Amino acid sequence: MKTRFAPDRGLSSRMVITSFLLGLLYVGFVALLIALTSSAVLAVIIAGGALFVQYWFSDKIALYAMHGRIVTPEEAPQLHGAIDRLCALADMPKPRVAIADVDLPNAFATGRNPKNAVVCVTTGIMRRLDADELEGVLSHELSHVAHRDVAVMTIASFLGVLAGLITRFGLYGGLGRGNRDQNAALVMLTVIAVSIAVYAISFLLTRALSRYRELAADRAGAMLTGRPSTLASALTKISGDIARIPSRDLRQAQAFNAFFFAPAISGGKSVSALFSTHPSLETRLDRLGVLSRELGEQA
Repeated sequence: MKTRFAPDRGLSSRMVITSFLLGLLYVGFVALLIALTSSAVLAVIIAGGALFVQYWFSDKIALYAMHGRIVTPEEAPQLHGAIDRLCALADMPKPRVAIADVDLPNAFATGRNPKNAVVCVTTGIMRRLDADELEGVLSHELSHVAHRDVAVMTIASFLGVLAGLITRFGLYGGLGRGNRDQNAALVMLTVIAVSIAVYAISFLLTRALSRYRELAADRAGAMLTGRPSTLASALTKISGDIARIPSRDLRQAQAFNAFFFAPAISGGKSVSALFSTHPSLETRLDRLGVLSRELGEQA
């Protein structure tokens, strides 16, 4: 799909490399399932079925988990109007539009391809941003759709989730029974070790891709609107407000951090920032500042 969103060769190459490496992991993981289930057919059904559900129904799963619902132009005329203008400007199909009734100020895009995409904003972000700032956020999310990185992230996150499930199954379901048979116990320990390794590798790969794709979306979205400063303003405002959201609410939303406009984490720096789904706020603002000067944006 060709659009007026600025192409990003760095993002494209990273998506290809990440997909290739995760594909290798996926093949290895199917072999692991075969060893665990002692049935190639069952292993393929489990892995293939889970991947099919994750890929085909990712938009519905994400909306359900975030309490989001599709809205019509009559229900949300200003939101639809902003997306209509941006899609016309970008020369791309209009995605479905959804609103999640939560106070967490955020937005995300999901869907297996541009024709089946959904852009969702929370009521929290709509209350906090002005029209120009919200347009900057929407342009960022639409660039994810145009670049097709939403589908890649959906598939990439699947392997880590499946490996985590297998690890928990082995630890809490099969390991105790395997202790009665040393060979079975050894096989189960091997399965758990490989699952942990697969989870760790897929975790690092998706985090690296996620951080880059956010910078790419910031740049492409800001170039489309020609106003990097409004996106920077939205980032600053949202990041500050997220830090004041109750920790319990942030923990509930953290599973979707890789898809959010801004990560649902409390303020402050920690070692966990090394494994963040997003670049630091300072990095994003610096990049937008450079872009603003390149475009000669008026203050």
